[in-house]
Amino acid sequence: VMSAAGQSSSAAETAGEPVGFPMSYVTTQEMRCVLHWFSGWSSTQRERFLRDLVAKAVPSKVCALLDGLEQLNVVDQPPNIFECQLRLWNQWFENWTEHERNDFLGQLEAGDPTFVGRFYQEVAGTAGKD
Repeated sequence: VMSAAGQSSSAAETAGEPVGFPMSYVTTQEMRCVLHWFSGWSSTQRERFLRDLVAKAVPSKVCALLDGLEQLNVVDQPPNIFECQLRLWNQWFENWTEHERNDFLGQLEAGDPTFVGRFYQEVAGTAGKD
């Protein structure tokens, strides 16, 4: 038996209206995956993830030269697990709402406040640069 609150929430979802802050089950699981991967990444992998996170926060201010140099690093071998994880992270992140992205950052900060502090420093460091 569904409660009246459950029915109204469901009706709002089907009507395409914003339902508030609850995230979908899928988004929650995606975030858990990324946070789990993050916990196992090396410092080098975390640095790469940090650059990616900063690029997502301030896309117009990212240094295209560094991205271009990374693209030149073409090798004839299948991607490693980390590269696959980053690809999934990118796909998922693109589909998250701004609230969900901020929530993810909050969860990441709870697990590694130093890393997120560096993220905020990097983003602040892009201010005024074009």
